[in-house]
Amino acid sequence: MKRSIAITNIITLTSLIGLSATLSVVPNNVLARDLIKIDGSSTVFPITRTVSDNFTRLEKGKTQIAVGITGTGGGFKKFCRGDTDISNASRPIKEQEKKLCSENGIDFIELPVALDALTVVINKDNS
Repeated sequence: MKRSIAITNIITLTSLIGLSATLSVVPNNVLARDLIKIDGSSTVFPITRTVSDNFTRLEKGKTQIAVGITGTGGGFKKFCRGDTDISNASRPIKEQEKKLCSENGIDFIELPVALDALTVVINKDNS
């Protein structure tokens, strides 16, 4: 069974941890590769890009990381087909996506890495 990671970003209105720790928990079969493929949510992209840049620098370029932005649903489609190693998501994985992963032999760990919130602030002088 292929072991991978689904990274989720829970948005409080709707629904790889220190910043440098995200990719350090990538399974051994991914670390041994020359290329780690990540795709999914644009919301999680800035975190993943920063972590992947740091990881590549620490690895002295031995491991390359490709980070795409196809959105959460598109990222899960690629992930559950086995096309990517890590999936960024702005929501938890859906049951039908879990089923597709299972059918394709994808065993995953879901790791929430951030919480988003929207704050409405109104100046007391506004009427």
